[in-house]
Amino acid sequence: MELKVLNQEGKETGRTVSLNDAVFGIDPNDHAIYLDVKQHLANSRQGTHKSKERAEVSRTTKKHHKQKGTGGARAGSMKSPLQKGGGTAFGPRPRDYRFKLNKKVKRLARKSALSMKVANESIIVVENLVMETPKTQTFSKMLVDLGINNKKSLVVVGDYDKNVYLSSRNLQGSNVVKASELNTYVIMNSKSVVLTEASVEKIVELLS
Repeated sequence: MELKVLNQEGKETGRTVSLNDAVFGIDPNDHAIYLDVKQHLANSRQGTHKSKERAEVSRTTKKHHKQKGTGGARAGSMKSPLQKGGGTAFGPRPRDYRFKLNKKVKRLARKSALSMKVANESIIVVENLVMETPKTQTFSKMLVDLGINNKKSLVVVGDYDKNVYLSSRNLQGSNVVKASELNTYVIMNSKSVVLTEASVEKIVELLS
């Protein structure tokens, strides 16, 4: 598939870039996308949730009331989950939510996500971004010129560029990542994906 290459002002350069069908033109696998996004979100969880159980609550050890003659149930501890201020029964404990996913499945998921964006005409290819100084206004103007300033966007660059990263950092709804750090979640979490020419080559190299 051929896509037109635009400059930072959103105008056509007269050049086109060929997208490898093995990466950008496959039949999307929805289940692979689901698994990869699920793993990404699971790996992001801290898993530090904790509630005090019966043995951890600090309360009096005095018997609540006498054993017999009250007409009620027997009660021997104020730490019981049945008592106000008592411990929690089967409460959450710290745990690790991470799980393993095969590299082939993750690669298939990223290719499926990119192919889905291509099919929806949500991918824009631009020249390699060049910014002499970090300036949010310059980056914001580029998004306006490309017509994606009101959409959640993802900009993929070939290599880390400090000026580009700093220019986009204060903009809500815009994210900049290197091609080597591209994952299924950030692709699916954006309405428009902007690829630089260098990033297209890197993505094909990594996923083909």
